[in-house]
Amino acid sequence: MKAALIVFDGAADRPLKKLKGRTPLEAASTPNFDRAASMGVNGIVDVLAPGVPPGSDIAHLALFGYDALKVYRGRGALEALGAGFKVKPRDVAFRGNLATMRGELVVDRRAGRIDTATASEIVRSLGKLSSKKHPEVKVFLLHTTEHRLALVLRGPGLSPHVSDTDPGKVGQPLLKAKPLTGEALKTAEVVNEVTAEIRRKLKGHPLNRERAKRKLLPANAVVFRGAGVLPEIESFTGRFKVKAAFIAVTSLIRGVCLAAGMKNIPVKGATGTTKTNLYGKAEGLVKALKTYDFCFLHVKGTDNASHDGNLEEKIAMIERLDEMIGYLLDNLNLEETYLAVTADHATPVTVGNHTGDPVPLTILGPEVLSDGVKAFSERSCARGGLGRIRGKDVINILMNYLGKVKKLGA
Repeated sequence: MKAALIVFDGAADRPLKKLKGRTPLEAASTPNFDRAASMGVNGIVDVLAPGVPPGSDIAHLALFGYDALKVYRGRGALEALGAGFKVKPRDVAFRGNLATMRGELVVDRRAGRIDTATASEIVRSLGKLSSKKHPEVKVFLLHTTEHRLALVLRGPGLSPHVSDTDPGKVGQPLLKAKPLTGEALKTAEVVNEVTAEIRRKLKGHPLNRERAKRKLLPANAVVFRGAGVLPEIESFTGRFKVKAAFIAVTSLIRGVCLAAGMKNIPVKGATGTTKTNLYGKAEGLVKALKTYDFCFLHVKGTDNASHDGNLEEKIAMIERLDEMIGYLLDNLNLEETYLAVTADHATPVTVGNHTGDPVPLTILGPEVLSDGVKAFSERSCARGGLGRIRGKDVINILMNYLGKVKKLGA
């Protein structure tokens, strides 16, 4: 028997007046999502706990069955790991964005959602970065996808206990990294030096002059957040005794999967945006399950549209995802495959950020007791047989169907 977990990032939402009280999942045309729900058992998931908004990293740790609040060690190291950097145990890493500043204010935290190719070229052009105050610290800056990047610091006496430079919203000044403990002073000083050096190098950058001619926002600054080190976790494969693989493009999610010991399945044309190759991802999943016992598939586009407050794009992405679900229902061997479909968190378009709302879940497969739910949405799934469960319960339910969960007690 095989199992697959599909996560549509930020797909869950809230009822909208513009949609006459419906959510985007309810308003979109989703015959295949609904077919899956009618075949399976449904519920809603508090990925961490009721009302607690999770970051995508900690959300996926929970969905993979880890006690996320105990094992989480910050976002940065996972981002760098997912970008292909060999993170060492004592490295301190940060998640970063290329951003746009006017004067001393951050006016766009994503530099107008700068495209991946341009962002990669800008980061590469920055060359080698260093700290004059602490030359013993090695500095690595990595581009990941779109506006995203990772900063890795390597050297003696470093600590992840420093504050963010990212103000978290526009119209605010770029922050200084501050030590949150005494031993973090060196780390904060290096981050501030690097931030200033990058800003100097980006001022008047040829690519930014070209962007200005095209009336696009310049990438003239960086913001950092989520200082962290690698988590110490038991491998997913070791815990459940399965061969596990993943299909994901976003560096953060790739990092979580790699930290969990899963094998990467590359898909041509997969971008981590709303224009990703969904057919290729679905085809990759079907092929992967011929070799692996478990495969995880992640799609980012719904979250991008939600963060941008773009309702029309979110609905359009959901309808594209519905076609993907249709392909999987038609091409997976459902007599030997268990399939779970959910989200890692809600990102309401009216909020533009993660919230602590529960997310819908459908699980279907050969011995799943269906519950009569006929539609995949936040409201419909809440009436399902699974009720309201925790994020870390999802993988246990799947693995239980595969006979991979040990009995407790005699």
